[in-house]
Amino acid sequence: MRMPTFLAQHRAAVHASVDAVAAVRPEHLTLATPCAEWNLADLLVHMTAQHHGFAAAARGNGADVSAWSGAPFRQAIATDPAATYAAAARDVLEAFAADGIDEAPFALPEFGVDVTVPGATAMGFHFVDYVVHGWDVAAALGQPFSLPADVVAAALPVAMSVPDGDLRDADDSPFARAVPADDSDDDFARLLRHLGRNPEYR
Repeated sequence: MRMPTFLAQHRAAVHASVDAVAAVRPEHLTLATPCAEWNLADLLVHMTAQHHGFAAAARGNGADVSAWSGAPFRQAIATDPAATYAAAARDVLEAFAADGIDEAPFALPEFGVDVTVPGATAMGFHFVDYVVHGWDVAAALGQPFSLPADVVAAALPVAMSVPDGDLRDADDSPFARAVPADDSDDDFARLLRHLGRNPEYR
């Protein structure tokens, strides 16, 4: 069975995001987040829907655009954000554990009509998203967030390969423009800045 080299680190990042979301209560859902124009409810709906969509893609059903919709999760997030998110996280981790997943075709309609990529590539996208989204949730709550060194080391080259520039100004861009680096940055701060976050966000 071949698996992506970062699979264990990916799993750790998703579990860290679950731990961050476990602190969310319904009264927190109107908090602002580092994601422009999204409050915490919007962010959690997005995160939950993306788990659902990537799990569907891993099982060969990603071309169905309804699999990527956040609408079915909004009420559940409003009622019990931690449990709703944790269930979606478990589902995607189970889907990503399938035999031969690194070479399986993943349909990703959010990236464009008829876009299909190898599983290892798709899982790299997902990995980076949940490294930063776990931090987004913690930052919105004013809580600390850290990841094991091996997780950051595995995610950093994937994150740094994301192009910067005018394309990040598009409405559908997953990341804002990179934030200028600081000499004191560690690798996680470098990753956050490259993906449009200020590590000092409060």
